[in-house]
Amino acid sequence: MPEECTFTLTVDHLPAKDRLTVSELSNSLPLRSKPGTAAVVSRDLSKTYGHTLALDKVSIRVAPGSFYGLLGPNGAGKSTLMKLMVGVLAPTGGSIEVFGHKAGKGDEVRRMVGYVPQDVALYGSLTGKQNLQFFGSMYGLSGQPLQQSIDEVLEFVGLTEKAGEAVKSYSGGMKRRLNIAAALLHKPSLLLLDEPTVGVDPHSRQRMFDMLKHLQAQGATIVYSSHYMEEVEELCDTVGIIDHGKLVDQDPLPELLARYAGQEVYLEIAPDGTVPPDMPSWLASCSNQVRSVRPLGSGWLAEAGNRADLMADVLAGARRETVNFRRLELVKPSLESVFLKLTGTSLRDE
Repeated sequence: MPEECTFTLTVDHLPAKDRLTVSELSNSLPLRSKPGTAAVVSRDLSKTYGHTLALDKVSIRVAPGSFYGLLGPNGAGKSTLMKLMVGVLAPTGGSIEVFGHKAGKGDEVRRMVGYVPQDVALYGSLTGKQNLQFFGSMYGLSGQPLQQSIDEVLEFVGLTEKAGEAVKSYSGGMKRRLNIAAALLHKPSLLLLDEPTVGVDPHSRQRMFDMLKHLQAQGATIVYSSHYMEEVEELCDTVGIIDHGKLVDQDPLPELLARYAGQEVYLEIAPDGTVPPDMPSWLASCSNQVRSVRPLGSGWLAEAGNRADLMADVLAGARRETVNFRRLELVKPSLESVFLKLTGTSLRDE
């Protein structure tokens, strides 16, 4: 057995009806995607574990060639959704398709999907190359085609020089890169990555990001789950926000930012300035543009109907009452604001 984790697609702790055997997943033939179909489509997709509802009628659409970010706190249902995409789990309700083929039967989607699980899934006592030989054989590769693919993915992830060393000697970042290499051996059209930067140092994280951007530029479709907003903002062109098993919204990132996070102003009183006893009430008395006010750091974040009008009104009120601001500035739209607006809580507080 692996020294660090079970094989990527082993789910022995699940009821038999919810899992597929390795042999079912291995005996696969490459399929072509149906013309004009989305990379992933689910309709009212639900999954329960006993009495626990992990996914609640999730309807998701991932366009071919997109970099789709699944953003949500730990336990939101991101990993369950990915396992349903790859066919490791069977849905309790609803449906899910990958490139027009019904997920849930591994032999239909196996050769089209590469899956990088949240936990490192490697054999520590084997070398990097031996791990890839094993995983390649599970995809039905052998002989010269397998060797060529191993050489290509090792070069791509920058591990050619380390291929002959035992994986237990690898750093966390190197293990993650080898896991990605294993998922790329069969040249999948869809790559699923579940929280791939957990335990990875900043340098290795940026190297991983560069690799993923290159893959998308070459035409791959990528679904990337994370609870780190800055990662999703840097990498993804489309974002789905998932919370408590529900997909609360999904859209191209610029549209989400414009819809939920485009009218915010940050205010901070100078140390020697007059501080209103009730800042939200004071701001509301200055302007009818105030929609909400909440503390943020050493200041306040105000959501406005029109933030230019709000700033003008607040400055006029400050002059009347000698309120001296150290900072009064427009806030760049962020996923933090989007998540807060949609869920009522900050992802950083989860």
